[in-house]
Amino acid sequence: MLALALLLAPLLAQAQSTPAEYLKQFDRNGDGRVSEAEYVAWMSRGFQRMDRNGDGVLEADELPGGRGKPITLKRFQDNLRRQFHRLDRNHDGYLSARELTAPPR
Repeated sequence: MLALALLLAPLLAQAQSTPAEYLKQFDRNGDGRVSEAEYVAWMSRGFQRMDRNGDGVLEADELPGGRGKPITLKRFQDNLRRQFHRLDRNHDGYLSARELTAPPR
């Protein structure tokens, strides 16, 4: 879980000045909300940038700090899906700007 937090930190730091501007980064189809697929795709970018050899696994030397347990893209994305559902507080299957920027529970 620490590896997940370290991977997400740079992406979360890119948040724009308003929740609506941040949502636009994720919202690929422009419908004003973020689907699970959009969330996973956007948040997976950090993993893909760090996976220097492109094998779908972040080894210790690819992780922040150069240590930690390896994590696969599948496991990383499974964690993102769980995070999406924790953020989706009204359980409608989408994230609003408010839900997207709310602290995780």
